[in-house]
Amino acid sequence: MTQVDSAVLNLTERMCRRFQVWTGRTNVWLAFQLTNLSVVIYFVWVAGLYLLSGDLALRVFVALFCGGVFFVLTRTIFRVSVEVSEAEAYRRVAKGLRNPRRIRDAQLRIAFLTLSIVLSFPLWLAYITLHLRFVLFTEALIILTTVVLYVLACDPLPPCTGTVREWLRGIVVRPQDANAPTSPHPVKTTARRAAPRPL
Repeated sequence: MTQVDSAVLNLTERMCRRFQVWTGRTNVWLAFQLTNLSVVIYFVWVAGLYLLSGDLALRVFVALFCGGVFFVLTRTIFRVSVEVSEAEAYRRVAKGLRNPRRIRDAQLRIAFLTLSIVLSFPLWLAYITLHLRFVLFTEALIILTTVVLYVLACDPLPPCTGTVREWLRGIVVRPQDANAPTSPHPVKTTARRAAPRPL
């Protein structure tokens, strides 16, 4: 399974580097956005669990658990900005060091990859037969967590401006250039004096 993990990680790193060349955004920025998406899906998932349960004790437990998760998120993930995390990744890459998460999070990545593969069919079957969206949110959370773990273990390229940004800048006409001549070779105009009229 470690060979599968290594192959998926190398593929993810290639995709993240291509994304960085296109947009100028690193894998750290992408992981932060995917984490935000997974937090939103998590709270929608918990709201579904809250509404499905009729027991008051279970509802109180779910509400307290969500409050605890939100508190932990503010102390861990949301404590450090994306810019600081990107700067740390750039410094590490400039020193020639690899991402320590490649080895440190390997077992966690393998566990979530296995979960996302093994549970995909049973959860899809449960959704088809029971028609519960709750089951889809469960699989989406597992897959998003797996993707975030792989994206976080990648190394970014050195800072660069995205090719898409440069392409868009070339298309958009800037306001100060709106009055500029459209011809590549501006035509010189000379003012002619009107000939005096005969009396």
